[in-house]
Amino acid sequence: MTDFLAVIVGDFYARMLVLLLSATQWTIYLSLTAFVGGGLIGLAMTLLRIAPVKWARLFSAAYIWTFQSVPLLMLLFLIGLGMPAFFKVNVPPWAAATTALTLFTSAYMSEVWRGAIQSVPAGQWEAGRVLGLTFAQSLRYVVSPQAIKIAIPPTVGFMVQIIKGTSLAYIIDFNDLMRWGKKIGNSQLDGAEPFVVFPIVAAIYFLLCYPLTVLSRRLERRSGGEKLMVAAKGVNVGG
Repeated sequence: MTDFLAVIVGDFYARMLVLLLSATQWTIYLSLTAFVGGGLIGLAMTLLRIAPVKWARLFSAAYIWTFQSVPLLMLLFLIGLGMPAFFKVNVPPWAAATTALTLFTSAYMSEVWRGAIQSVPAGQWEAGRVLGLTFAQSLRYVVSPQAIKIAIPPTVGFMVQIIKGTSLAYIIDFNDLMRWGKKIGNSQLDGAEPFVVFPIVAAIYFLLCYPLTVLSRRLERRSGGEKLMVAAKGVNVGG
């Protein structure tokens, strides 16, 4: 691949592009790990947030408010730099970055999904009670299928925020796209000027995020009609 690019852009820029693309894979891995891990924790927090048990709702609310209030940059500092300094433990950059991004993602994903559940008409819950279903059964068989359709567009859209959030992990020496872009841009090599390197880095982030943005908008337009159908069904059931 390097030889092919060298014919088009020259040897130096070919090597730089290959290096940046190689670093991009770690940006993707970190984004996927944070999305999956944060999604699982966020789902648990969502269930606790709507549970008919007061202590569960309070615990979930405290968790969400805490990690929504603390900036992602501060989480990276505390986990990646603070813990090794104060507790004398070795925290690898990958572990610190995934932990910080997962906590950040879980707090916001939980609120997205709670909003989707609450957007389902109250008549659907009432219908479940009329049928003799428990809270868990109503959530599983009646409310969740409708809430999932509403939650998919913002969930896909939030993936863009996760990808952009990974760019902050360079402060703890995580070898992602931003760190290598910064290293190359700050080097003294001929042709590695920041005004050349950083636009290339921005273009790679754009190529990662733009398809997800388009997909999110399409899903949002498609779910618009489904929301109207859900609302209509809620009126009928409630009546």
